[in-house]
Amino acid sequence: MELPAGSQRIDLSIVIPVFNEEDNLEPLLLELEPVLQGLKKSFEVICIDDKSTDKSLQFLWLLQKSRPYLRVIGHCINLGESAAQATGFKHAQGEMIISMDADQQNDPADIPNLLAALRNNVAAVCGVRRVREDSLVKKMSSSIANRFRNWVTGDQIRDAGCTFRALRSHALRELPVFNGLHRFLPTLLRYQGYSVVEIEVNHRARTRGTSKYGIGNRLWRGLRDCFIMRWFKVRSIQGNRVEKEYQ
Repeated sequence: MELPAGSQRIDLSIVIPVFNEEDNLEPLLLELEPVLQGLKKSFEVICIDDKSTDKSLQFLWLLQKSRPYLRVIGHCINLGESAAQATGFKHAQGEMIISMDADQQNDPADIPNLLAALRNNVAAVCGVRRVREDSLVKKMSSSIANRFRNWVTGDQIRDAGCTFRALRSHALRELPVFNGLHRFLPTLLRYQGYSVVEIEVNHRARTRGTSKYGIGNRLWRGLRDCFIMRWFKVRSIQGNRVEKEYQ
C-alpha cells in the first residue's frame, strides 16, 4: 500500500465504504467527531462512495465543505465493500486505520478500545459484535459461515463479518485485493505472520436505509472463498520479513 504522491503520515485514518447510505452520513459524522477529537490524535475520515444510486455522493460533497478532515473518493462503478475498503486503505495517510460501516450499526464509542488493544506487536484488532442487532436470517447465515470458514481455513475468527477493526497501515501493504477481502482480512494477516486479536464491540440496530447483504451475496460466496484461503495459507509469504536495510 503506497501513499499517493505528496501525502504525509498522520496518526489515524477512518475508512468508511458507502453505498446508498444518504440518511446515515451526517448522523454518523456528528457522532464520530467528538470521539475522534477526544483522542488527541491527528485524523482523517475517508468515505469511499461505491457508485451509489441515491444522493450519498452529493451529501458527502456538502458535508466535506464544512469538514476539512473529510476526504471523499468515488468509484466509477459499483464494486462492493471489499473494493471500497481497499481503495480507502490505499489512500489512507494514517499510521493506524479504523475500518467501519456507514450504516451506524458500529458504535464510534468503541474506537478508543480498539486502538488501545492495538499495542506492542499487534497488527489488527477485530471487533466481535457483543449482541447482534440483525435479522434471524443474517444471524444464522453468519453463524454457519463463521464455523465453516474456521474449519476450512484453520483459523479461529469469532465474527468475520464484523468489519469494525483497528489496523496498522504497514500490515496492509501486501494484501491481495479481491471481492470478499473484508471477510478474510484477519486470516490473511495471520497467514502472513501478523498478530491479530479480537475484542467485543457494541452493535446497533439499523434505523435508516436498507441492508445490502442477504444469503445470496453473503453466505454461499463466502463459503466458496474459504477454499481459496487454504491455497493462500500454503503459499503466503511472511509480511514482516525485512531485518535491516544495509547502506
